[in-house]
Amino acid sequence: MNAVAACRAAGAPLVVFTRPPWTREPGDRWTEVQTIEEAAEALGETPRTAFLTQGRLKLAAFARAPQHRYVVRAIDRPAEIELLGKCKLILARGPFSLADELELMKRERIDALVTKNSGGRATYAKIEAARALKIEVVILRRPPAPEAETLDDLDAVMAWIASHRPPP
Repeated sequence: MNAVAACRAAGAPLVVFTRPPWTREPGDRWTEVQTIEEAAEALGETPRTAFLTQGRLKLAAFARAPQHRYVVRAIDRPAEIELLGKCKLILARGPFSLADELELMKRERIDALVTKNSGGRATYAKIEAARALKIEVVILRRPPAPEAETLDDLDAVMAWIASHRPPP
């Protein structure tokens, strides 16, 4: 990670401020994977309708599983979208309500959700909708934490900054 290397070289302290990851709740049907290639493979051989919300990059991994129909939601048109044969593109920016996610998943007959464990509330409604509809979630684990203290509370981050600030 560039920030770790830069802080190490400069002798500067580093803290990472991030959202807490989502955790599995009763009723969740999660398959956790490490890579986007594993996510595509986890969809299996039987044709499915997969809702891809993992970001606009690396769609090529899903082109290797053309038996599936893909509903891709992204903020901007993905460069690799043409690689997916059976595909519907939805350009939209969250946050999305639970009612909206339920309606979309029912309308599109989604039976698998592929997403990153980005944490936070802004996009959590898709996880809640999948739980309510008993839809499998293929969830990409977060990458390993950098070699730095990692905090998910703003007050804790502010206290860390105050404790690491050089004296005036």
